[in-house]
Amino acid sequence: MRYREPAICLRTVNYSETSQVVHFLTRGVGVVHLLAKGTKRPKSKSAGALDLLSEGDMVFTISRTDGLGTLIEFTETTSHRGLRSDTNRLYAATYMIELTGAMLGEADPYPEIFDLLHNALVRLSEPGAPVPAVLGYFQWRLLQGAGLLGELRSCTECGRSVAGAKGSARGEVYFSSRLGGLLCSDCEPAATEKILVEGAALAALAALTAVQAGKSTGRKILLPDNQAHAVNRLLDYHITQQLGKPLKLGRYAISQSKSQRRPR
Repeated sequence: MRYREPAICLRTVNYSETSQVVHFLTRGVGVVHLLAKGTKRPKSKSAGALDLLSEGDMVFTISRTDGLGTLIEFTETTSHRGLRSDTNRLYAATYMIELTGAMLGEADPYPEIFDLLHNALVRLSEPGAPVPAVLGYFQWRLLQGAGLLGELRSCTECGRSVAGAKGSARGEVYFSSRLGGLLCSDCEPAATEKILVEGAALAALAALTAVQAGKSTGRKILLPDNQAHAVNRLLDYHITQQLGKPLKLGRYAISQSKSQRRPR
């Protein structure tokens, strides 16, 4: 059966002298792994188009046996080549691509995540876009869409509100990746896995939750840099715990400032 879908290139692997195996995120089918025959030939219609960050309209088939489908046609619509001229934007964009591929299973459609990735890449390409804020919003929405984040306004164990906690001895707030949510200072001693949440990260979570409550698209979410860096570190910790290993590009895309709080 043939499919025609908008697609974003997540990964390319050399298969032979003339062909590639390409991993795409499609809007209606999800992640697919396709054999792209002859795309490395100089006269191939897709030559140069099958690269990370490329977006286009794609015709393909899916194998029901070995999981490797066949790319029939790919017409590039957006290359995001402008991202390649700025190191910080390129690291953020390629990390988003890597994270999406790691979080989503094959042939499991998440149209909202496709739209999220598309919008994030477009936003990163805009002059003056705040890279840490765009990355923070993307990570937060992706984790929510994958069902890996719970309530972020109250303690996941007792339900006590933690919004606006200032980090005092009584008001310290923790995050448990295993529980997928926040813990108040009364409940955190029982948790074997947790990290102390920076005040700036807590403020960023409150701002992101407010955006969600207001049903904003979030493409221009405004977070001060200190809040964006803090929430990026927190969500990167959660992602590493969920995957059981850090992503390769995380060390470049996520700021590692001296203010980072360590797991306890």
